[in-house]
Formats: sequence, structure tokens, C-alpha cells
Amino acid sequence: MSTAYLTPEQHQRLRHWEKWNQRYFVFAFVALLLLLVFSSQLGLSSGDSWGPLGILLALLVAPIIVLQLKLKCPACGARIGWQAKLMAPDQCKACGTFLRAKGAVKHE
Repeated sequence: MSTAYLTPEQHQRLRHWEKWNQRYFVFAFVALLLLLVFSSQLGLSSGDSWGPLGILLALLVAPIIVLQLKLKCPACGARIGWQAKLMAPDQCKACGTFLRAKGAVKHE
């Protein structure tokens, strides 16, 4: 395992992914909450069928999966995937590179 750090450009790209991931999570959480609370008033679900509501839920959850699978280690290109939650992990499991630039504040 190496003890390398990211370049400033790599660091910036990773922080950009984190910002998009966090923003979409907040949007999806609020949208899911509103959909679930008001689904019957909006005519999206009934006691028997979840048809339109199920499709909307799937459309809100699918980008979360895509964002998670899109994340790769900037140093080695290995997929980080589900190792990251809302933020990138501290270190890549594949190459050991610290996923921040040397001297960067840990959580910006």
C-alpha cells in the first residue's frame, strides 16, 4: 500500500462528486418524503396499486445508484462504489492513496 496523496486537480474532482452526491441525496430525500406523504392526494397510489408512485420512486432512486457506481479512485481508476456513502472514503482500498490532496483540510 502506498501513502500517496491526490493532486489538487484530482482532489477538486473528488470534492465535486461529493457535492453533487450530497445535493442529490437532499433533493431525493425531500422529494421521496413529499411523494409518500401526498401520493394518495395526488392520485399516484391507492390501496390496491402503487403503479405511478412506484415508477417515480424508482426514478428518484436510480440516480443514487448511478452516482455511487460512477465514483472511481482518481489515482488508480479502481471503482470505489459502495465504499463511499455521501462522501468519499479517506483512502482507496485498491491502491492505498489518500483521497485528498496533501495539506488539504479533511472535510471541506
